[in-house]
Amino acid sequence: MQKELSGIKAKILDIGTHVEHNLFRSIQAVDQLDGSCLQAIFDEDKVIDQMEVDLEEDILKILALYQPVAGDLRFVVSVLKINNDLERIGDLAVNIARLASFLSQEEPVKVPFNFEEMSQLVRGMLKSALDSLVNMDSKQAHTVCRDDDKVDEIHRKMYGKVYAKIESSPSRAKAYIHYLSISRHLERIADSTTNIAEDVIYMIEGVIIRHRLSNFDSLSE
Repeated sequence: MQKELSGIKAKILDIGTHVEHNLFRSIQAVDQLDGSCLQAIFDEDKVIDQMEVDLEEDILKILALYQPVAGDLRFVVSVLKINNDLERIGDLAVNIARLASFLSQEEPVKVPFNFEEMSQLVRGMLKSALDSLVNMDSKQAHTVCRDDDKVDEIHRKMYGKVYAKIESSPSRAKAYIHYLSISRHLERIADSTTNIAEDVIYMIEGVIIRHRLSNFDSLSE
């Protein structure tokens, strides 16, 4: 069974690489107001979707044939959940690219939030979450969970900034709302990335920290 477990780990990391690449391209599309890469991002997402389905089938076969227990079972269950979160991140990256395509066709407006800071933070979280899986490093995974609060704070501040921009420039409301949607998608990517980190922690430590905020600080020290 260890050969099969190594195989699904390699596959989940391969999916992660594809998702990271598509997220980078969607962020770049917003930064450069370039809608030309939308089709390439969409095509890559189809590849990610198929990889997600294939990996799920592999995992179900392992569960049926080997009936893993203890640490092996935690690993298999965690990879199954991580697989779903990576596919979700891929979908959100496509949504961001679609919004970038719209914005590229409109008269430019000043971005109403620190897009560079937020996007770099989200990309860093995803990379760290995948690295924590590669290295089986729960300490790194805990850091990802803490960084989610920073993304949430940027997103919360975004609302007031967008409303102020709409009040001062109502004719550009649609563009500002699209930027708000981009911020929301990045925040959701951070949430899914946090889920991945939490699953890595469960995989390694056997502890479920989701919905246990009161215990999180002690776990992460």
